[in-house]
Amino acid sequence: MTHRFPVKEIALQSGLSTATVDRVLNNRAHVSPQTRRRVEDAVEELIRQEGQLAARGRRVFIDVLVEAPKRFSREIQMASEAVLSEFKPIALRPRFHVFETLSPQDCALELERIGRRGSQGVCLKARDTGLVRAAINALTDRGIPVVTVFTDNPGSRRLAYAGLNNIRAGQTAAYLMHNWLPDDAEAVLTTLSQHSFQGEEHRYEGFSKQLRALRPSIQLLDASGGGGHNPATGKEVAEQVVTQRRIDGVYSMGGGNRAILTALGDMGIQPSTFIAHDLDEDNLELLAQSRLSVVLYHDLKCDMRAAFRQCLAFHGLAEAPSQLESDIQIVTPMNLPADYA
Repeated sequence: MTHRFPVKEIALQSGLSTATVDRVLNNRAHVSPQTRRRVEDAVEELIRQEGQLAARGRRVFIDVLVEAPKRFSREIQMASEAVLSEFKPIALRPRFHVFETLSPQDCALELERIGRRGSQGVCLKARDTGLVRAAINALTDRGIPVVTVFTDNPGSRRLAYAGLNNIRAGQTAAYLMHNWLPDDAEAVLTTLSQHSFQGEEHRYEGFSKQLRALRPSIQLLDASGGGGHNPATGKEVAEQVVTQRRIDGVYSMGGGNRAILTALGDMGIQPSTFIAHDLDEDNLELLAQSRLSVVLYHDLKCDMRAAFRQCLAFHGLAEAPSQLESDIQIVTPMNLPADYA
């Protein structure tokens, strides 16, 4: 492994001791695969954040803990690192902990580890459960601010939420669906990655209430729980739609859209309208192929900038952001944001 960075810097970035980092770098025994991977990830983060190492201002370490499919966690990481230079002279150093699946128990343990190691703030995308809320409260008791991003944990003592207004996003999806569906439409398929992601629950709440008001005759069929992962999401869809021979529209709140289209196609079903969220690599390709009608998008850089600034404001190092909620953008192949065009 590279010795490009001092052991102390790798230790700070990884949250491990210098002795542990030294064992990993020198391939010594008694190092778990997880620890080795954490050091490798820290080195990769330092390479991408090398400009922050040269900053002469105060160093601030913020931990970013995310449960999401890799395609979305990569977008979060890139958005976070894209805004770091805006905080100079502060040397903002995010440490990423990304998991495709993270149970509430494991999330609570990860938050506890962050608390023991020390941090100036945590940006958290996690399920809204009692265990997670208790872990957030424990960090708050330690003087570590927690800002929830993209999905909220409102029953906790988190400092703030930064991200999309999810109820309004669901209402927007319902308005579009109502106007685009044929007059004789019968059923709309909805999918969430997990019902315990509060943000997606709010999208569903806004969508279902608004669509039922506009089209009370339309049946809503739920195929949630695949975690946004293509294989599991496809399985959920296949199981829920097995006796349903007509699906007129799809509102996908949690991803796995390739699998949704494949599962429906295998049953001979081609919905006329498909509304998705987020411009990850899958959705960009599906949008270009006209397999998605539109994508509801919010600028992740704005969200992460606001979350970081909120953590800095807690320590008196910046002014709190004036706006924490993202604007909803309705994206087609014709109006891709500049970063994706």
